[in-house]
Amino acid sequence: MTSSGKKSYLFYQTRRRRPMLDQARDVYMWDVDGKRYLDGSSGAMVCNIGHSNPHVLEAMRRQMEKSTFGYRLHFETEPAERLAEKTASLTPAGLDKVFFVSGGSEAVESAIKLARQHAVAVGEAQRWKVISRQPSYHGCTLGALALTGYAPLTAPFDAMMRPMPKIPAPRAYLDGLDPDDEATGHRYADMLEARIVEEGPETVLAFINEPVGGASTGALVPPVGYMQRIREICDRYGVLLIHDEVMTGGGRTGRFFGADHWGVAPDIIAISKGFAAGYAPLGAMVAHERIVDPVLDAGGFLHGFTYAGNPLACAAGLAVIEEIETKGMMENAIRVGDVLKSRLSALMQRYPIVGDVRGKGLMLAFELVANRETMQPLPKELGAFDRLVEIAYDNGLIIYSRRTRGGYEGDHFMVCPPMIATEDHVEEIMDGLTRSLDTFMAEAGSALAACA
Repeated sequence: MTSSGKKSYLFYQTRRRRPMLDQARDVYMWDVDGKRYLDGSSGAMVCNIGHSNPHVLEAMRRQMEKSTFGYRLHFETEPAERLAEKTASLTPAGLDKVFFVSGGSEAVESAIKLARQHAVAVGEAQRWKVISRQPSYHGCTLGALALTGYAPLTAPFDAMMRPMPKIPAPRAYLDGLDPDDEATGHRYADMLEARIVEEGPETVLAFINEPVGGASTGALVPPVGYMQRIREICDRYGVLLIHDEVMTGGGRTGRFFGADHWGVAPDIIAISKGFAAGYAPLGAMVAHERIVDPVLDAGGFLHGFTYAGNPLACAAGLAVIEEIETKGMMENAIRVGDVLKSRLSALMQRYPIVGDVRGKGLMLAFELVANRETMQPLPKELGAFDRLVEIAYDNGLIIYSRRTRGGYEGDHFMVCPPMIATEDHVEEIMDGLTRSLDTFMAEAGSALAACA
């Protein structure tokens, strides 16, 4: 039953019900009973510019008065052309071929299918393996899921797909290594080279990674030297580099693309979520022209989605980027993100179970542990990843969580408010978070004592 007592005909992951949403503005959301929630995770790291932005709504209204759909095989549309041009202007030189989709899984699926068709077109059909990281999450379609390193989500479907090779994510904080030491970055990146050699370089098609980790690694920032070394290794073996910017694209880290922090250009980019910031289903694959041209010359890209380049979604996406740029939201993400990260780090003094705080801009996370010295995770029976989220929700604060260690234990929490957040909002977030942690600590007292 829903919170209103009426039967629901919907189903998603579980039977858990939520209050009925009434309205949302800026960083807040209200249910039909009038309770207010601070959207401390921007949904699922989607609503980058906040809710009900007047400029975006007006742009969508104008487009709705003209057309809401134009099938790409029948018409070109001005919003799609303008958004493609704007997107290409934000990417590294040469990445100026844009393929629109409706979401992140579609963007990743498009990326690996383009990579494969490129290999076939240039006479390298033996290349088909896409190496990814463990843990990682790249989407829920079978192709994207094969790249995902998160057993609870992949195991039931292993028989239906061909899981791809994995290398460890560069989690220096768990391995006791210095992330500011270039040797650490090279150590993790060199695992890619070792895996390419093990698999047979002639069979490896691509490597995919998130420049700043998303839900599976909790805003993991790569060690110094990692991103550059990865690029060098891919070039050495003719392997395409795909950046999954589904969460990081759109300015959340303080740059429009997360990889911009390291000046590393991939061959293909997947973007969604903050691209249209929740105003319409929208994503994109952006590829270098040298990848696209051979595919088109060989007969065309054998792939597509009905809503690709939808004019209403593209009008929303263009207006979102305009707001990000004209309102200085990326600069704000850095400034307010620094304040929020500092406040989250201060939790380590008050709560011994806060073991790590990480991230860039307003892509932040903290991880709970039983022992900060050994980074031993909390007992999985506590279900901290779920329980703390529920307590915070009751306190009017929305945060996002996943299990860090293979998906079965370890608990991290994403704190990623919209890029319009202010220092006052940081104070509200921290108030709700500390009250929630206090409650969780009290509830789990005996279990936590046993870990000490």
